[in-house]
Amino acid sequence: MAEEVLIPSSGKSSSQLTGSLLAVAFITSFGSSMLYGYNLAVVNSPAVYIKDFYNKTVLRRTGTGLSGETLTLMYSLTVSVFAIGGLLGSVIVGMLVSRFGRKGTVVNTTVLVFIAGSLMGFSRICGSPEMVIVGRFITGIHSGISLSVVPMYLGEIAPKNLRGFLGLVPSIFIGTGVFIAQILGLHELLGKEEHWPLFLSVMVVPTFIQLMLLPWFPESPRYLLIEKHNVHATITALKWYRRKCNIQAEIKEMQEEQSSLSSVEMLSVWKLLLDHSVRWQVLSVMVINVGMQLSGIDAIWFYTNDIFENAGIPAPEIPYTTAGTGIIEIVAGLIGCFSIERLGRRPLMIGGFTMMGICSAGITVALILQAHSSFMRYVSVGCVVGIIAGFCIGPAGVPFLITAELFKQSHRPAAYIVGGSLNWLSNFTVGFVFPFLQMSAGSYCYLVFGSICFSVAIYVYLVIPETKNKTFMEISQMFSKKEAVVETHSLMHGDQLKLKKMNGYGGLEPASLEFDSSSSVP
Repeated sequence: MAEEVLIPSSGKSSSQLTGSLLAVAFITSFGSSMLYGYNLAVVNSPAVYIKDFYNKTVLRRTGTGLSGETLTLMYSLTVSVFAIGGLLGSVIVGMLVSRFGRKGTVVNTTVLVFIAGSLMGFSRICGSPEMVIVGRFITGIHSGISLSVVPMYLGEIAPKNLRGFLGLVPSIFIGTGVFIAQILGLHELLGKEEHWPLFLSVMVVPTFIQLMLLPWFPESPRYLLIEKHNVHATITALKWYRRKCNIQAEIKEMQEEQSSLSSVEMLSVWKLLLDHSVRWQVLSVMVINVGMQLSGIDAIWFYTNDIFENAGIPAPEIPYTTAGTGIIEIVAGLIGCFSIERLGRRPLMIGGFTMMGICSAGITVALILQAHSSFMRYVSVGCVVGIIAGFCIGPAGVPFLITAELFKQSHRPAAYIVGGSLNWLSNFTVGFVFPFLQMSAGSYCYLVFGSICFSVAIYVYLVIPETKNKTFMEISQMFSKKEAVVETHSLMHGDQLKLKKMNGYGGLEPASLEFDSSSSVP
């Protein structure tokens, strides 16, 4: 555990990544984040078999089969109920992390995976489509919790100059989960009709490994000090994760944050939304989380086979083409992970969303012209790959990292509830509506996704500052200056400039107002 790895950094000194930090990032991501990616893609390959199972079961029960529209509706529910569970998980995550801690929440919620795996694994034996749907719902709850708590945990145990690197490790495992689902879904492996229940339930294996290993690692030092006031446990955790760094300096920074929060309780979602001192942060979290899902990436993942079929790819080649895109996801995720501490958060998000917007427009053009040129089918596949690559480079992981960075300890759980809820609501909307949108709008449906991608990229460029290599307190002050400038404009009458004290998070005293355009407007 004492092994240390050098990671390139744009800071004044090279950063040291200890084996303990790397191990906990891999274990939490392997057993939690990877399952989210796996469950996004796992229903794609066995769709025909699941629909056939639904139809035969209803026929046996009622004597009448399902109509095409009803069968599509049931399958859409199976796909999108995952997002409904994710929404519930994101709503309760604030309560869980406050009660059980960050690591404790990851460990305790593994029981959900075992329940869901059992339901889906035995669904065909029991002749129950309801077990598949309920299992998908429970896996959604687990993923909704994991998507918030894993970045929160890694963001709090990481030093500031490695927060971006560790924060994007989960996104690599999300892509890995998608890739594993695509590979296992091949006919040569678990893609046969008799194997689809096992295919849906095999996710319990990485969670079991996580359950065996993660309890040996310490809880988040920030949680231990700021919320539990346990200095001894904080020092022990920091020694475990840092080894040779200046632990005292980090404890001092945490105590400064704790002091600034001494009169502020852990905020509820309602209080967060009413707190004007964090309105830019809340708005930013809303925009990037909604944009992340409405970018169309879930439509690509949920219905990759259908998209390639409409693009004219021969049916026998589709599973292999789909699996090939998984390699792109992992490579793009690695590029983002190893470049975020050099380039920063903003370039990865702006570049990623812009690339997705361009490729969404490209799919529309390719699908329209493919009747005139067979070459266009390959252009559409290339655009799908471009959307996936653009997403995995930045938008896949940076929004969750940014949510942790933009808020201090008292606001962070509520911020994850807001961001996570909107994320999953958007996920559900895309998963449920896309098949019908595709039927009504045809190729032009991708222009909707492209417009959203360009809009989010513009918002990030104009509003969100760079948070690379900054402490949570420094980020707070950056947004405080932005808020102070807004207050200045609203309180200006003639030649008189009146200063209004900002209360709560990141508040400024009247005498501390500074005009710094470089930090107020990126």
